[in-house]
Amino acid sequence: MRMSAYHLEMDSILGVMSALSDPTRVRALRLLWDGREHCVCELMRTLGAGQSRMSRHMAILKQAGLVSDRRDAQWVRYSRRSDLAPDVAAIVSAVLAALERLDQAEAA
Repeated sequence: MRMSAYHLEMDSILGVMSALSDPTRVRALRLLWDGREHCVCELMRTLGAGQSRMSRHMAILKQAGLVSDRRDAQWVRYSRRSDLAPDVAAIVSAVLAALERLDQAEAA
């Protein structure tokens, strides 16, 4: 049986929300949301994650359709997907904005 467009879209949004449920993945998205490419080594260093752990997190973000990757010699470079659906981009932007407000309130 084929899934309806509604169910495909709902599965996509639920996949995004699941990907956003982990603090390391959200922190990685905060870095990637600037639209530039970031080497996995930079993400590892900034987030304090080992290579294996960072690779697992980035695979989940990629599977959710939030990031794309490009191999560069022995490194992988990640970036925000440029073709994100507006609804998906709005969800991620709202989560990141809420976290930014929390950070600002905590710093005050």
